Amino acid sequence: MNMNFDTLRFEVENGVGTITLDNERKRNAFDMAMREGLAKVVAHIKTDRSIRAVILTGAHNHFCSGGDLSNIAASSDLGTDGWRNRLQDVHHWIRDLLTLDRPIIAACDGASYGAGFSMALLADIILATPRAKFCMSFMKVGLVPDCGAFYTLPRVVGVQRAKELLMSARELDVNEAKDLGIVLEIHEPDQLMARARAMAESFTQANPAAIGMVKRTMNSVGGLDLDNLLDMEASAQALAMFTPEHKVAIQAFLDKKAPPYSWKPNPQAVKA
Repeated sequence: MNMNFDTLRFEVENGVGTITLDNERKRNAFDMAMREGLAKVVAHIKTDRSIRAVILTGAHNHFCSGGDLSNIAASSDLGTDGWRNRLQDVHHWIRDLLTLDRPIIAACDGASYGAGFSMALLADIILATPRAKFCMSFMKVGLVPDCGAFYTLPRVVGVQRAKELLMSARELDVNEAKDLGIVLEIHEPDQLMARARAMAESFTQANPAAIGMVKRTMNSVGGLDLDNLLDMEASAQALAMFTPEHKVAIQAFLDKKAPPYSWKPNPQAVKA
């Protein structure tokens, strides 16, 4: 199923759903049309079990330049309650993406600023190009981070570094982003989407129940003590043991056959 909106495209192929932010004039700025489109796309992904992995990317050599400042300026009459309600509407699909039981890969080229950086952090894995740049730019316009960054960024880089990035609003080049653990791999622009698709398609062969339980447990790590985490691990593994995918994989091992799921190698990553 394909869906097209004013500043957003969604396509499904071989079990992989690809969300493409597409607003060339504003470097894929996060505007009202994009917010509404993302809400509809995420709702569809959540209920369509044939989609086994998701790619989030941007068109025109950029991921997302952040919030649409002209729209923000024009909405000054919303008041604090209006802005709170608007952000809570966004939080519905932000929460759905963060808790989605399927892998999400962000493929980032060019700018990932403000809300764009926050959206990239909703992914489980971030791939980027050598010209990619990341910036929590909210402080430059007197705002605090949104789109889940208070939750995601410290979980990736630690609390102290997150505070520094949020308060300084400084730009990260792709090498520093990789060193901080934000970016997993660096690829040339003409190889970025090929690598994202290869990775996503490999996930479509994995046990979806196991993938979902890994994500659910990892999302809970920061708020659980050791006993609760070990209990969650035991419960998840007990469930995974009785999935058909596990039985097929075990039988393949016993029959000395190739496993149904294997990670795709990465022969073309650019050295940081």
